[in-house]
Amino acid sequence: MKTIIEPFRIKSVEPIHFNTPEYRKQALKDAFYNPFLLHSDDVMIDLLTDSGTSAMSSAQWAGIMTGDESYAGSPSYFRFEEAVREITKMPVVIPTHQGRAAEKILFSITGGPGKVFLSNTLFDTTRANIEFSGAEGKDLICEEGRHPAVPAPFKGNIDTAALERYIKTHGTSGIAMVIITVTNNSGGGQPVSMQNIRETAGICRIHGIPLYIDACRFAENCYFIKLRESGYKDKSIIEIANEMFSYADGCTMSAKKDAFANIGGFLALTDEELATRCRNLLVITEGFPTYGGLAGRDLEAIAIGLHEVMDEHYLEYRIRSIEYLT
Repeated sequence: MKTIIEPFRIKSVEPIHFNTPEYRKQALKDAFYNPFLLHSDDVMIDLLTDSGTSAMSSAQWAGIMTGDESYAGSPSYFRFEEAVREITKMPVVIPTHQGRAAEKILFSITGGPGKVFLSNTLFDTTRANIEFSGAEGKDLICEEGRHPAVPAPFKGNIDTAALERYIKTHGTSGIAMVIITVTNNSGGGQPVSMQNIRETAGICRIHGIPLYIDACRFAENCYFIKLRESGYKDKSIIEIANEMFSYADGCTMSAKKDAFANIGGFLALTDEELATRCRNLLVITEGFPTYGGLAGRDLEAIAIGLHEVMDEHYLEYRIRSIEYLT
């Protein structure tokens, strides 16, 4: 396996603080062997998270300089809204300072004691927000996803047979929603097929259950669909994304992943009544609906990053780099 040339120019670099094995051993001891308590200056290769670790592009930095900081109705918001709508085709776009803030708002309204959220695999903070509301989260990962050493093209899929069994056994009254995480982060970043999303949406429609997408790595998942699923090799990433989101009633996203931003996220919805309730909660927790806890410069960076991440040369490079390392 060979890697390929980066499809971008690197215009600036940041020096790394080198240290010794002895220094690192002492740093770990001082942090009680908890990586979250380490000083980042003491870490040469940081694999703690994928949040906010991307370098922003020159276009994003330029967008930061033109960001409008008006409290309400900023043009930066409308560019952000347009970018999200273009990808998701969802009419309501609510900015938040992170993806988990979008989840907090959504689950505070739709969750609560006696409610259950079903998923391919819930990310840890997603589960935490569900459980904080008093609800319960259940993972229904497909059989292939339970065997890390066995190759399969879409190991992030939800087990649709298990979903139907759960509905048949427990009924639908307690099911708040079904959430599909793309890619399946807690399942090893494994992709979800369009067929699986389509079949899940069909089950949800029949039983009147909302379907939401945790869209942190939507572009990467779309690229895997293009590479691995029949009927998609000639489609663009945005065409695949449009279809993927068309099956959902809403989505949450941390823009610190597939938008290359240092901060930010959003909640997108098709239900106007639910959107009103979410906006009301947003105002007392995040900010006005046209900034949602973000500066205008951040909204600009996200809007630009959402388009840039769908560049197939970049996605090819990202996937090939991981293949090379493994």
